[in-house]
Amino acid sequence: MQNLSFWLPIIIIGIFVLSSAIKILQEYERGVIFRLGRLAGVKGPGLVLIIPIIDRMVKVSLRIITMDIPPQDVITKDNVSVKINAVVYFRVVDPAKAIVAVENFIYATSQLAQTTLRSVCGEAELDDILAHREKINLQIQSILDRMTESWGIKISAVEVKHIDLPQEMQRAMARQAEAERERRAKITLAEAEFQAAQRLKEAADMLAQNPITIQLRFLQTVSELATEKTATLVLPVPIELFKFLDIQQKKDSSQQS
Repeated sequence: MQNLSFWLPIIIIGIFVLSSAIKILQEYERGVIFRLGRLAGVKGPGLVLIIPIIDRMVKVSLRIITMDIPPQDVITKDNVSVKINAVVYFRVVDPAKAIVAVENFIYATSQLAQTTLRSVCGEAELDDILAHREKINLQIQSILDRMTESWGIKISAVEVKHIDLPQEMQRAMARQAEAERERRAKITLAEAEFQAAQRLKEAADMLAQNPITIQLRFLQTVSELATEKTATLVLPVPIELFKFLDIQQKKDSSQQS
């Protein structure tokens, strides 16, 4: 019993020390080791052994982090007040820098993304933000990537999610879009009428080259009307018939005289 009471505390302390010395890191994790306050290196993944009490390990995930940027009040270059939010995708590429160079790299990246979003959108006009959103995304990503490089962070992408416009601006844009649609409709109608008139002119020129085609067209029209179940059928008399009768009347008058 005395031996058991002697070895039991030692066994418990040994188990505690062993559990503190053995660390298991996942494939997407790295451990930044500090030995007596100094950076000793980066280890992982898998089984990692550290010296209890002397070593301290900070886990860092290498997976892509998705971070929402809350809506930011922005005054654009053309003095329009809007609210813009976005999402940033980034990951840690240098775990040692991410822990040593900045106190909280997630919070720091979030604050930097907010200020950069306001700065970039404030230098652009509203039409450019709405029409060239991809350009704004790339510009924000480039600035963030350049500034977070010293933190061991890589910005994968930045996407502007929503642009909240004032009600007055929404109504003005709706009226502008409606006016643009009406303009296009009028242009389309005018082009259709122009093409129809041009086709009619070409057809008239073709018929004028051969007068017999006018008679054939007249007979075709009569044939089409005859198939309709109408009570009254009015047939136009060709002008050539009046010319023929006038010529014949003049001949008869000259013979009588």
